[in-house]
Amino acid sequence: MIPATPLPLARPKAEFPLAHRMTQLKASAVREILKVAERPDILSFAGGLPAPELFPVAAIAQAHAEVFASEGPAALQYSTTEGFAPLREWICSHLAKGGLRATAEQVLITCGSQQGIELTAKVLLDPGDVVVVENPSYLAALQTFSGYEASFAVAGSDDDGMRVDDLERILIERRPKLIYIVPNFHNPKGTSLSLERRHMLVRLAQRHRVLILEDDPYGELRFRGKPLPSLASLDTEGVVLQLGTFSKTLAPGLRIGWVTGPRELVRSLTIAKQASDLHTATLAQRATLKLLNQFDYTGHLNQLRAQYGERCLVMLDALKENMPPGTRWTQPDGGMFVWVELPPGMSAEELFPKALEKKVAFVPGTSFFAAHARKEFMRLNYSNRPPELIREGIRRLGAVISTQ
Repeated sequence: MIPATPLPLARPKAEFPLAHRMTQLKASAVREILKVAERPDILSFAGGLPAPELFPVAAIAQAHAEVFASEGPAALQYSTTEGFAPLREWICSHLAKGGLRATAEQVLITCGSQQGIELTAKVLLDPGDVVVVENPSYLAALQTFSGYEASFAVAGSDDDGMRVDDLERILIERRPKLIYIVPNFHNPKGTSLSLERRHMLVRLAQRHRVLILEDDPYGELRFRGKPLPSLASLDTEGVVLQLGTFSKTLAPGLRIGWVTGPRELVRSLTIAKQASDLHTATLAQRATLKLLNQFDYTGHLNQLRAQYGERCLVMLDALKENMPPGTRWTQPDGGMFVWVELPPGMSAEELFPKALEKKVAFVPGTSFFAAHARKEFMRLNYSNRPPELIREGIRRLGAVISTQ
């Protein structure tokens, strides 16, 4: 007999046991800050965001329309994991202009360069394996390596990038599996690895047979000085895996990046990607190639460089005008970031809520350190705000710091 009142269903437990690796994986401090800092009333220097008004929206829309008109069914179909072959060939031709010789079989199209970091970690790292990173380093890379339960060996950095003179000791004592580096316009510091150190780093990696993961999302955004050769272009022994992306030059919403390196390793990354997402979006790949083939990409890059160069100079001048004595900052030649060191005894984390009260935001630097975290640094992004708002935001920030 059916009871008049239904019996209560058994309630599932509120929590489920997670994999052990999740104990090492922390939420991104930058992403959490953006939830607050990207309010319309906040002058935010927190995000690592390109300027949306410089996205080639009309050209991207036209490229998609033409792809739909001429190859719509193929653009909406499953594709190969390696990526659209003509796009890979275009990337090889573009890289060759900077001295990097690669074939299409050495290129894997990824969902942004961030996926390249994740696939590299998946393929190479076992729990406890050692990864050499700069201190500070790119936060999302630290998150990824931590998620695969890696251990970190930290090399110091200065205005010329990673202290490569620290590296040989680390290679001997820790026997790392991987060296991770952002050689051009580093995130968070905005600094670049000097030419001498590039040669030293590649020689050390070759001598000790350790792989370098060269993450280069900002290399096309140089607005001052002469371009430096990539680590991959200096490598003659297959010890460099390089990441690239269109996120900073076309639009991050396309989610088109790539990995290039030794053929056997790229094949392993391809197998790992098959198990992850099958392939990068077919439509986005074909539309990106269509755009690149009918669009003045070089002219577009020159416009970005000019705009970002102006915004960086405005921020540096505003810092000089508004920051109290004892404040120091880097002098980028490209990219998107300035790294600020506050006066002695000051904490960027304690400063952050006070800055928000004045409607200005930044990223405290603590989370960028893999070890020996320091509280007196903050990262400022200049690419996402026009000059007049940069001046106003730095004026507000300087006023807050001067009252501490």
